[in-house]
Amino acid sequence: MKFVEKSGKSVEEALRLALIELEATREQVEIEVLEEGSKGFLGLGAKETRIKVSKKNSVIDIAKYFLMSVLKEMNIQADIEAELADDVLNISMAGDDMAILIGKRGQTLDSLQYLVSLVVNKDRDHYLRVVLDTENYRAKRKETLEALAEKLAAKVRKSRKNVILEPMNPYERRIIHSALQNNPNVSTKSEGDEPYRKVVIYYDYKKNKVN
Repeated sequence: MKFVEKSGKSVEEALRLALIELEATREQVEIEVLEEGSKGFLGLGAKETRIKVSKKNSVIDIAKYFLMSVLKEMNIQADIEAELADDVLNISMAGDDMAILIGKRGQTLDSLQYLVSLVVNKDRDHYLRVVLDTENYRAKRKETLEALAEKLAAKVRKSRKNVILEPMNPYERRIIHSALQNNPNVSTKSEGDEPYRKVVIYYDYKKNKVN
C-alpha cells in the first residue's frame, strides 16, 4: 500500500493533508494514529497529532497483482489490462504463451477466472463479476457455441431426438440457452450436477403444435 505520515492539530487536519497528497477519498484509505496530540499547559509543550494514512489497493490492483504472481510461477509473461464497470471487472491478458492460459476449451482460463473472482470478492459486501479473457477467446467461443447450437437444433428438429451436449460451465450453458430461446421448434434444459452439468436440446412438441 502507498502511505504517508502527516501531522496536524487534530486527526482531521492531518487526514486532510494526507488525502490531498494521496489523491484519495476518505473511503479509499486506512488511518493509524501514531501519536496523540496534546494542548500542553497554557499553550506550552503542545504536541501535534501524527497519523499514518495508507491508500487501499483497488480491486484492479488486487486482481492484477494476483494474476502476475500466478503467471510468474508459470514462467509466462503477459501484459494485463483491467477495467471496472457496472460491478463487472473485465481483465484482458496479452502475450506469447496465451494458448497455455486458455487450455482445452478454455478450462485453464475459466479456472484462473474463478481464482481471481475469489480473491477480489474476499471481504466484499457486494459481489463483483470477473471476466478474464485473452486473444478475444470469449467472443470467439461464443460464436462457436452459437453456431453449434443452431446446427444441433436443426438436427433435433429433423430427427426429433434429444441431443445432449458435453459438460459446460454456467456461462457457456447460458450461451446455448440464449441462442435457442426463440427457436420455433426446439427448447433447452440443463441436467446433472456441477461440474458435469449439461445442456439438453429437445424437440418441443408444444411449440410445434402451436406452429
